[in-house]
Amino acid sequence: MPAAPTPTALDAAAWSTYAAAHAERADALTAGHRARRSRHEKHAVEDFLFEYYPATPAQLRRWHPGAGVALAPGDDGPAPHAAWRWYRTDDAGAATLDVDAFLAARGDTVRFVAGLLGATASRPAATGCFGLHEWAMVYREREGEHRHPLPLRLGGAGTDAVVEAHRIRCTHFDAFRFFTPDAVGRNTVALTRETQTATEQPGCLHANMDLYKWALKLGPLVPGDLLLDSFELAREIRTTDMRASPYDVSSYGLPPIAIETPAGKAEYVQRQRDYAERSNALRERLLVACGALVRDRGALVGTRGAAPPLRRS
Repeated sequence: MPAAPTPTALDAAAWSTYAAAHAERADALTAGHRARRSRHEKHAVEDFLFEYYPATPAQLRRWHPGAGVALAPGDDGPAPHAAWRWYRTDDAGAATLDVDAFLAARGDTVRFVAGLLGATASRPAATGCFGLHEWAMVYREREGEHRHPLPLRLGGAGTDAVVEAHRIRCTHFDAFRFFTPDAVGRNTVALTRETQTATEQPGCLHANMDLYKWALKLGPLVPGDLLLDSFELAREIRTTDMRASPYDVSSYGLPPIAIETPAGKAEYVQRQRDYAERSNALRERLLVACGALVRDRGALVGTRGAAPPLRRS
């Protein structure tokens, strides 16, 4: 067998600079959430990123170099990574991700994520859904039963009329599963967890937000900049998602994207196309982070089954 490639080496000054810059960027991205949390305030738009995707600001600020990077010890001893799960140190005290150990424990998750990412990136972006998944989640619901403590911009009857005037073309199971019972049959496809890999496509806002979830699931395989890039895109998409939703988000200073109008539909589609291009660039970077397991992309595209739930580490 050929010898394993020598890991890229970073001296203590280099990796300390990377880690500090990463923590500073993470702190800036989470500053609003942390300030609101200290005041016990809720934010229906941004809290989603910390409730649906259960990662803490502290987790986001932890920098990983990715696979194949050796962190040389400094004057104070080994890099802190040496004490973290999935890392090992060599005789010189350099800390490196133990990829074999990580894949032995999480290989099924990595294979699922890689298969889903590859399959999604291989498809054209579908842009005819107009964000109606959010409308389907409140269709014919009684006042007070909505997921968010915000008023409906068009009221209950107006919201129901928009749903009834459109075909719903949702392709994302984790949005579909929150449809109200009356809305489920209005979707063009009955989505299931088992068919998730076969139905995801890069025009879906929720599939693109989920790149942050997949980056979390891949854990230390994902370099820190890629994790924060995924979080930053998810935050931007979440804002668009709620602006295009039936909720009135004006209390947050956000104007609506009125998808019930031609102008609103055009704006939504334009944003979908932009997010599809940007998310596919992140998908390719995540596939690179998956390493050797995705060299045979075709074998992984057919992967079935659900990834284990997110866990706090």
